[in-house]
Amino acid sequence: MMKNNTVLLVHPEISRTKYNFAGIIDNEPLELEYICTALENAGFEPHIWDGQVEKVPFISKLRELHPAAVYICGRTRQESFMKEYARGAKKSGAITMIGGQHAQRCFKRFFSDYTDFIFTGYDPQLIADVLCGKDPASVSSLCYKNEGRWIMNKAVPHDICTLPRPDRTYFYEHQDRYRYLELLPAAHVRTAYSCPYRCSFCIRNRLNCGVYAQRDIADVVDEIAEIRCENIYIIDDDFLFDEKRLEKFVSLIKERNIRKRYVCYGRADFVAAHPGLMKKLADIGLYYVLTGIEAADDRHLASYSKRCSNEINEKAVKLLNSLGVNMMGMFIVDLDFTAADFRSIWKWTVRNGLKHAAVSIFTPEMDTELIREYRDRLITRDPSHWDYLHVVAKPSKMSVRRYYFHYHILLIRLFLRAWRQSIYDFIDYRFFIGSMAKNLFRFGG
Repeated sequence: MMKNNTVLLVHPEISRTKYNFAGIIDNEPLELEYICTALENAGFEPHIWDGQVEKVPFISKLRELHPAAVYICGRTRQESFMKEYARGAKKSGAITMIGGQHAQRCFKRFFSDYTDFIFTGYDPQLIADVLCGKDPASVSSLCYKNEGRWIMNKAVPHDICTLPRPDRTYFYEHQDRYRYLELLPAAHVRTAYSCPYRCSFCIRNRLNCGVYAQRDIADVVDEIAEIRCENIYIIDDDFLFDEKRLEKFVSLIKERNIRKRYVCYGRADFVAAHPGLMKKLADIGLYYVLTGIEAADDRHLASYSKRCSNEINEKAVKLLNSLGVNMMGMFIVDLDFTAADFRSIWKWTVRNGLKHAAVSIFTPEMDTELIREYRDRLITRDPSHWDYLHVVAKPSKMSVRRYYFHYHILLIRLFLRAWRQSIYDFIDYRFFIGSMAKNLFRFGG
């Protein structure tokens, strides 16, 4: 039996160094807000602690609340923080629970004396069921201990049409912190889970047991209408997927005269193939499309199983530019890159008029075929380096230091270009460019 009904829901900080992009994109803790609602409906008193925005240290919050249970979620790069907080929570006498994207795939990394339950699915009701005393053996997508031995119940895909409305109290209390670039505040909405595509480098298509699930779009529009925020970040791994569903979305938004700005993910091939639909989306407020351009050449695109060409990528940028919609072009710098390959990304952005670009270092994800393929080339096993800003496996055509040198030169050039175009005026350019310059000499050179 739980000693009280207080539950602390934790999202750790992203990093304790300045080697990150906090203050540029800070995400609403939507997963915790769903769990909040599920726990409230079950008679618990949940509290959120988000390390991105909190000024009160976790340990102080723990002592203040004396929760009966602590749930901690996060991604690979936050693993060490998740374990640290679980140890602290267990020491305080709380039931400890781990969940989130990283735990779905790498649950065995959390098998420890200070962890009681690990959730390998997305359903927030599972947390409430366990805390209400339901027999763990009957709870799907759960790992738990029985007489000192870990039991792994079968993970099952979640029907996200059963998701409750998230309790956004915490978001409204911290609207000055949750943003997407200049859009402040920006509220998150999920309309689908997992991904219908199968790019080789990505893990998102493995979430929810690899099952792509969609909510009814009318319910999504109802939720958007209720949110007291004019900027909506649709966090589906690809919102631009089902043409008929998107047409209905446009129709319902117009019918209800909802006037907001939208951020979403979308593939270049969908954008390029649907100019009329993209025009309709632009007319109702589509503001940013996050697109995996990935590479500036077809060879790398083929190696990623992207099923898209450089010609299509260029066509998509041109179309969105013509509609006044911002593309955030996301690139991967591969471990086989030469100096010329780094420069090719810069040239591509300039040639195609791409204002917004994000560049990630190729990172073989844990518990995938890729990590086994790159096992002999790994140069670190520190999970905090799985942030797409660190080299975790040895490059094939240059030293690690030289690779970092070219990577940071590329980032500095892209930031300077953005500075000249005044597109990120809300940030302290000197701080970020200075940080990149320091990292250039810290990691490379």
